Amino acid sequence: MNSTAFTPPTCHRPRVAVIGAGRVGSTLAQRIIEKNLADVVLLDVVEGWPQGIALDLMEARGVERHDRAIVGTNDYADTANADVVVVTAGRPRRPGMNRDDLIVTNAQIVAGATEQAIARSPNAIVLVVTNPLDVMTYVAWEKSGLPARRVVGMAGVLDAARFKTFISMELGVSIREIDAMVLGDHGQLMVPLPRYCTVNGIPLTELMDDRAIDRLVERTRHGGTEIVELMKTASAYFAPASAACAMVEAILRDESRILPGAAYLEGEYGLNDLFLGVPCQLGCRGVEKIVELQLDSAEREAFEASAKSVAARIHKAKELLSDKI
Repeated sequence: MNSTAFTPPTCHRPRVAVIGAGRVGSTLAQRIIEKNLADVVLLDVVEGWPQGIALDLMEARGVERHDRAIVGTNDYADTANADVVVVTAGRPRRPGMNRDDLIVTNAQIVAGATEQAIARSPNAIVLVVTNPLDVMTYVAWEKSGLPARRVVGMAGVLDAARFKTFISMELGVSIREIDAMVLGDHGQLMVPLPRYCTVNGIPLTELMDDRAIDRLVERTRHGGTEIVELMKTASAYFAPASAACAMVEAILRDESRILPGAAYLEGEYGLNDLFLGVPCQLGCRGVEKIVELQLDSAEREAFEASAKSVAARIHKAKELLSDKI
């Protein structure tokens, strides 16, 4: 008889730290646990708020029938050993504001949150959701000290989802049939690419005339603003949470999905030292590859204008915050 003691295998339960328990953060936490992707630690500076949300979501488990845990906290120590850190903390937009109005305030919030979270989870992938997205992703990368491929911003998945929604509404077809691609910054200079949009493999340009396409492109560029103006005192959160969840899922399940995200460019598309929306192959190591699409002259011009705008805002943020973060 073999007397060797049995040693049970080491079990790893995936863990996601969501920094910021506002509408995006709390909805993202719900998405993650109800899709059975990971346990979640939901952190916020407001005492009692994340704890209440966590308890509410725990009580929903009896209906949703999953066993994922969610903990609400005000202490970064509780976020330790996360596989993914999602930064949603920051001020939301209000009517009349654009994303750039949030640079100074949100950069300080994102810098502090990233620093404290990565101190407890040095092996994590960082996903940034806070606006202005491209600039905040750069700030998070600088403060994290991580390799650039382990930091990515959520924007293109959301922008492409909006583009797909408007195409579906216009054509009256199932959104499941639609694929779309949006490059550039998460703002009014984003670059939806109709040439790379298809409906069950059929190019969008064969189903819709140029005038209709241009109208949907413009609506996509202003998709977030449209919601802010309707809601008055809040901004979008359901779709941003779903977009962030898709990226978290690709990372945790090592899916190597090609998704548009704000990635650090080191010569790709002829650009350097900025985070900008491009197709990324996303898996457990973060951004595994950046896909370089062939752009025509008009697309290239729009993409470079978007990059120039982001680079200027990053430079502005560095100047304004050099003595603060």
